[in-house]
Parts: sequence; structure tokens; C-alpha cells
Amino acid sequence: MKIMIENTDQIVTVETRDGSKVPARVWRGVTEGGVECQLLVTRVAVHKDADNSAFERELQEHPPARADGPRAYDLRYFID
Repeated sequence: MKIMIENTDQIVTVETRDGSKVPARVWRGVTEGGVECQLLVTRVAVHKDADNSAFERELQEHPPARADGPRAYDLRYFID
């Protein structure tokens, strides 16, 4: 599956199965088949030897959160 995603300015707290809580940025996406989805991203990494200045600059650009964004997430869609 391929998903085209864009970041938002919305940060949520995700509780893991062991009870710890981690912040996650909400990203909006759409699959190749046109299915809209949302991703909760806790980490993004760029190779340590890569020039990540453009990546960091683009990461700071984001549309405002939408009022129709998610408020609850079905745990069946989580991978840990």
C-alpha cells in the first residue's frame, strides 16, 4: 500500500498498550485507491549522514487542523 501524506499542526497523546503515553503528530493521507486516512506519527528519522535541512524546513510547513479531524481511534488499526 502507498499513502501520500501531509502533516498537520495537531498533536495528540497516544497511550500504548503498556500504559505509557507518547505525543504523536496527526498526518492526513490518501491511498492510491483514494481512501482518506489519518496517521499518528510518533517519530520520523532521516539518515544521520543526510542533509536534512530541507526536510526540517518542510516539516515546519503544515495546514491548520481541521474541525472534522479524529477524536478517537480504533485500536485495531494500531501497530506496536
